[in-house]
Amino acid sequence: MSSAIQIQVNGEVRAWRSGTTVADLLQDLDIKTERVAVELNLEILDRATFDHRLLKDGDRLEILGFIGGGSF
Repeated sequence: MSSAIQIQVNGEVRAWRSGTTVADLLQDLDIKTERVAVELNLEILDRATFDHRLLKDGDRLEILGFIGGGSF
């Protein structure tokens, strides 16, 4: 069984399983990767790194969703 880590997601502290990638977290939260930007510890991540970037105890994530619509 994996041990738990503490991470902060959009300001909320959460216990999560160790060994989780950014992509795993987004999938667990039911968030589509093509419609978000992720900042990890003040670094904007390239979407191509989501599958490889492991989360560590104390990591701070901000997940920002894009909203489209309207006309000019």
